[in-house]
Amino acid sequence: MVSRQGMWRVLTVLLLATLVLSGCQGHDSLNVLDPSGSAGQKQLDLIKWSFFLMCGVFAVVITIFIYVLIRFRKRKGIDVMPEQTHGSNTLEIIWTVIPIILLAVLAVPTVTYTFDLADMPREEDSIKVKVTGYQYWWEFQYEGMNIKTAQELHIPVGKKVHLEIHGKDVLHSFWVPALGGKTDVIPGRVNTMWLDAKKPGVYQGKCAELCGAGHALMDFKVIAEEQADFDKWVAQMQKPAVAQTASQKEGEKIFMQNCLGCHAGTNPRIIGPDLNKFGTRTTIAGILPHDEQNLKKWLKDPTSVKPGTLMPKIDYLEPKEMDALVDYLMNRK
Repeated sequence: MVSRQGMWRVLTVLLLATLVLSGCQGHDSLNVLDPSGSAGQKQLDLIKWSFFLMCGVFAVVITIFIYVLIRFRKRKGIDVMPEQTHGSNTLEIIWTVIPIILLAVLAVPTVTYTFDLADMPREEDSIKVKVTGYQYWWEFQYEGMNIKTAQELHIPVGKKVHLEIHGKDVLHSFWVPALGGKTDVIPGRVNTMWLDAKKPGVYQGKCAELCGAGHALMDFKVIAEEQADFDKWVAQMQKPAVAQTASQKEGEKIFMQNCLGCHAGTNPRIIGPDLNKFGTRTTIAGILPHDEQNLKKWLKDPTSVKPGTLMPKIDYLEPKEMDALVDYLMNRK
């Protein structure tokens, strides 16, 4: 039979293990301690500054605490009573002034960076993207480029991106940990932020506000590319996607009959993403690898992939019809 002391030891180990494992994450790009953007670097500077400042406070407090424990411990034959300082105006002033100084030291860089991050970049030095949060996906519309896409935000390396953030249904929060902080997404209100990437890469984005059953799967990607690669992507996105083969043309008809009501990108009332360049994406529904098998899985039963999604099942098509629709979508490039 396990003793009470043994039980507490087991519980302590389990609690410590839970605490340690709660910090585990499969995506390296979600690490705010390894920023790849200017905004993320400034926020890391604040984290470090406040951490080391508090470490200094902790060191002083624990040193005094240990000194008192040793100096005034109870010893045989010795009964030392520390000097009583109750009512000392000098000490009261000291431990009131010191926290004020520490807060002031922390406030200066905090306020400075807050204004820096709130200062939107000039139009000639940046690109502007309208971001809209839906349950449970993200839409990105590039100003002046006639480009609208979903779940993937392409940006050029070294250039600031001005984000104009809108909410369509409920509260969300736009967050790319490696590039910048969180910005609330509120229906009826426009919030702004900017971010950039110092090096090429794929950076994971998340919704950081509980927004329903599919919240944990409301992911997106920021794909940072060199300017030449970004220009190629823009040129590709601006070309119309044309069905080439007989299978793709048949799939286009099926798409018009079954999907256009929710995915007509030119209609502002449409509730689904624009699928004009679906074949260029790297994921399906923002979370599944981009291949035909996963697309069929998504089309046949979307809620099994992303709970709470408004996407209806398309499980009534014949196998040949489904193959044609998948072929059409996968080749919309």
